[in-house]
Amino acid sequence: MNKNKIFKLLALLVIASMVLTACGGGAAATQPAADGPKVTSTGFVCPVPEFPMEVTSKELNIFVWTEYIPTDMQDCFELVYGIKVNRDEYSANEEMYAKLSAGGSSYDLVQPTDYIVSLMIRQNLLQEFDHNKLPAIKNFDPNYMNFAFDPGNKYTIPYQAGTDAIVYNADAITNVPTSWADLWKPEYAGKMVFLDDSRAVIGLTLLTLGYDVNTKKPAELDEAKAKLAELVPNIKLFDSDSPKTALIAGDVDLGLTWTGEAFLAQKEKPSIQYVYPTEGAIIWQDNWAMPKEAPHADAAYAWLNYTNQGNIFWMMLRDFPFTNPNQAALDFAKTDHKDLYDAYMASPITNTPVEAIKNSHRIDDVGEALPLYDQIWTEVKGSQ
Repeated sequence: MNKNKIFKLLALLVIASMVLTACGGGAAATQPAADGPKVTSTGFVCPVPEFPMEVTSKELNIFVWTEYIPTDMQDCFELVYGIKVNRDEYSANEEMYAKLSAGGSSYDLVQPTDYIVSLMIRQNLLQEFDHNKLPAIKNFDPNYMNFAFDPGNKYTIPYQAGTDAIVYNADAITNVPTSWADLWKPEYAGKMVFLDDSRAVIGLTLLTLGYDVNTKKPAELDEAKAKLAELVPNIKLFDSDSPKTALIAGDVDLGLTWTGEAFLAQKEKPSIQYVYPTEGAIIWQDNWAMPKEAPHADAAYAWLNYTNQGNIFWMMLRDFPFTNPNQAALDFAKTDHKDLYDAYMASPITNTPVEAIKNSHRIDDVGEALPLYDQIWTEVKGSQ
């Protein structure tokens, strides 16, 4: 072997050694694949990362709400980064909280709603985000940042927002409900679907009594318990997985649901209408958060940056049209998916009217009063 070949071989060995050292001596860090376009099974061409991340992890474990992540979004991340996404789902914040607080979970990301975030922070279940690793944070509308449940967004970034309000089928309901209190009318008995959401249902009951949705007063909660006990037998179905299904099928005619479910139900069945009750709707925001012991933090940061690109997150308007906090996604949709954008902006369901926002109520962490809420829900709903 001549000297030139020997020198070239040595140089290659030195470079390889440097790469292994930089990657911890084990699995090499991987950057997004660049060997041609990545296309999902639906034919969607995956955008390249705007914020490419080096990742050594080969999987990502997420614990998320049901029916809440577009298939193309997950598939693109897996194709682009070569990372397997393991996805578990829940249909109530309390379910997610119970699993994490019991310990032993290996989740990298979860999707807590505002009121449970502050509780999880107090219980030391979440780790602070490194904003230097989240360049996509610039994509969010400031109106959805820096809330009281997480000042400075130390532990969370927005996912989706929306309201809980009244939904009804105009073809079946002639006496239209305009308030939460109307749902107690005997004529609606056996015709209603409600979210399986303790804080929302107890909260709207408190509003009918003129009380704060976050009251900690035992006497007020006792009164709400008695009133809720009158309502529960009239509810045909509790469903937080897909409440729109029963509405579209005609199995129920009205009830309590979220923004996105009402919008999708109306697309399938135009007679479905959404009413902001006179006592005020319940307003909320779901967020991404990283559990304290997340085993694949590098993959989690890669996921958050990639999926929050405007040319990725726009598909929430297509698949799960709640209120979208991602301004970059809205800007992209306005240009590249105008029909979706126009429908989103024109709907008072997704584009919540200013007056409805002003009149709304945000559910907060009630601290030591939480067991009182849990007891109400267990005893009243359990007796159904």
